[in-house]
Amino acid sequence: MTQTNSKSKPAFAPQISIPATYMRGGTSKGAFFKLSDLPERCQVAGEARDKFLLRVIGSPDPYGKQIDGLGNGSSSTSKTVILSASDKPDHDVNYLFGQVNIAKPMIDWAGNCGNLTAAVGACAINMGLIDANKIAHSIDDNAESGICEVRIWQENIGKTIVAHVPVYKDANDQVQVQETGDFELDGVTFPAAEVKIEFIDPVDSSSDMFPTGNLVDDFDVSGCGLKTDSVKATFISAGIPTIFIKAEDLGFTGTELQGDINSDGDLLAKLEKIRAKGGVAMGLFKDVSEAQSSQHIPKIAWVGAAQSYRASSGKSVDASEIDLVVRAMSMGQLHHAMMGTAAVAIAAAATTQGTLVNQAAGGSELFEVRFGHPSGTLLVGGKTKQVDGRWQAKKVSMSRSARRIMVGEVFVPADAF
Repeated sequence: MTQTNSKSKPAFAPQISIPATYMRGGTSKGAFFKLSDLPERCQVAGEARDKFLLRVIGSPDPYGKQIDGLGNGSSSTSKTVILSASDKPDHDVNYLFGQVNIAKPMIDWAGNCGNLTAAVGACAINMGLIDANKIAHSIDDNAESGICEVRIWQENIGKTIVAHVPVYKDANDQVQVQETGDFELDGVTFPAAEVKIEFIDPVDSSSDMFPTGNLVDDFDVSGCGLKTDSVKATFISAGIPTIFIKAEDLGFTGTELQGDINSDGDLLAKLEKIRAKGGVAMGLFKDVSEAQSSQHIPKIAWVGAAQSYRASSGKSVDASEIDLVVRAMSMGQLHHAMMGTAAVAIAAAATTQGTLVNQAAGGSELFEVRFGHPSGTLLVGGKTKQVDGRWQAKKVSMSRSARRIMVGEVFVPADAF
């Protein structure tokens, strides 16, 4: 018998490693990548990029836990971000967001993540994507700390966002991002440094913030399992397309927590039917069936008058502390706090007299509101006005926080993409 010394190729794929940063932004977490660090075929939109990011997060996972990836089995942690130096005039960094579906092999690129937006400026600075002179000049000569204004181009929605990132001089006189501090954000256990975020012109100048042209519509919900075939709704496209309905019209109080909603399959199916119909009413879908491939937009939320309740942490929220209560669904589940983009929609709607959100907050002229959500409260501000008969939001602002959790390399099987 003749023997050979030739070695056969291993019947398995080796793993490859890619530089990555794992960050919390607001009440979300995600994997952040520098575009140039990605494998070449993943640096452009397409199947390879999606498969790579799906494997990073651990999707699709029929068990719903994402044990074999960086996700944690919730929409708030099943997220990816790709950053690159911006080629847009007067912008510092391009920010592309991907919402990874937990159970399906799908990434939704249609919208932004407002919570992770809070981490973009800090991450871009730490990745070396922001001009060094700009960072250095963000602190006055005789000061030890300051604010670096990072102008972000949000690629998913084509909008400008300004992040006011706190910075300080370290022992070596080098400017660093300040991540720790005493700012408390409901839905996040530990305090951190405050990051102020401004969403500039969140509505296209050629579009109406209210896609139906109305502040309140009679919304056909026949076949959705409600006790009526029509309810009042405010449809808004600011931050993210959102459907606002009165809590009482859905049989809710507005003080629901995740356990009240997410364990009820029939209720979730009812809300999904309403969301799909709302997408058609807003012109996002031609047919309700299209909602299956677009779970990120629109969002569905319900509002109610200010009332006392106990937040998910056990903390008491008193009606006197807030202007209204809001609950919102994200990727088929009640969000544990509030999506940042939905908070933009809340701010824009609340500061426009006549909407259901404004009515829930008392119906007066408002420039900011504090609303109650499952984890506590959040203060948001907005400025809206009519331009040529169309409602526009000129600016919406809020405060969040962000923190690096891990910087290193993420490993992915080479045959995964």
